[in-house]
Amino acid sequence: MIINTNTGSANAARILAESTSALQKSLKRLSTGSRIASIADDAGGSAVASKFSAQVTRLNASRANVGNMISFSQTQDGYMEKVAGALERMSELAMLSTDETKSNTDRGLYQKEFAELQEFIDVIADKDFNGTSLFGASAMTVTVGTAMDGTSSKVTFAASNLAASSGHYADVLAGTVKVDSASDAATALQKVQNAITQLAGDRAQVGANLSRLETERNTISILRDNLSAARSRITDVDVAEESANFARQQILVQSGTAMLAQANVIPQSALRLIG
Repeated sequence: MIINTNTGSANAARILAESTSALQKSLKRLSTGSRIASIADDAGGSAVASKFSAQVTRLNASRANVGNMISFSQTQDGYMEKVAGALERMSELAMLSTDETKSNTDRGLYQKEFAELQEFIDVIADKDFNGTSLFGASAMTVTVGTAMDGTSSKVTFAASNLAASSGHYADVLAGTVKVDSASDAATALQKVQNAITQLAGDRAQVGANLSRLETERNTISILRDNLSAARSRITDVDVAEESANFARQQILVQSGTAMLAQANVIPQSALRLIG
């Protein structure tokens, strides 16, 4: 029996310290919801999760880019729908003006509306979306993600050029296109029909762009969700499992504290020998 060195107490104190540390780690996991309380818990997993987090963040930005492009294309189509209505009315006016039973005075009345519709289309051609021309001649490019080698993954969409200088639109908007005479109306009718055909093709292109953009957005969402799930398996704590571990560590700390108290009492039995 010895007094100076209480081996039992030292062992009990060490085990209690370990149990207390484990209890604190379990408490931190439950309070933060993270399985990795410190980088030492899973250094490799933490590094992988960090890369996943960065990629998910980039995908969220890419999804925002695609969403903006969808809004851009929807705005394009909205204006083009109005132009289609204007061209249909212009073709109707031109057809009415070819009627031989009407006088040039009557045709002059049709010409007033025809000219206003020409101006309406000309104004729409200059519309923009957040400073970007809706109907410019340049193709539009949207970044939808990054490849494995770090390079950007981009999708380019053909332009929908509704500018006054473009193809059959320019023919319709020319100042010489009028319906104030039967012969002019016949010429205008042909040019308006050509413009309607061109507009139909441009709207089809916008529709194709929207279809591709929706597909890209869905693809990005699928990849983002799966990367988030993979990151979750690495970093997120299983609350049910960790709660059981927390209860276990609590019991160990309580029992360790009790046993340390008992270990500290044992050397006192030496006093009986001395007394």
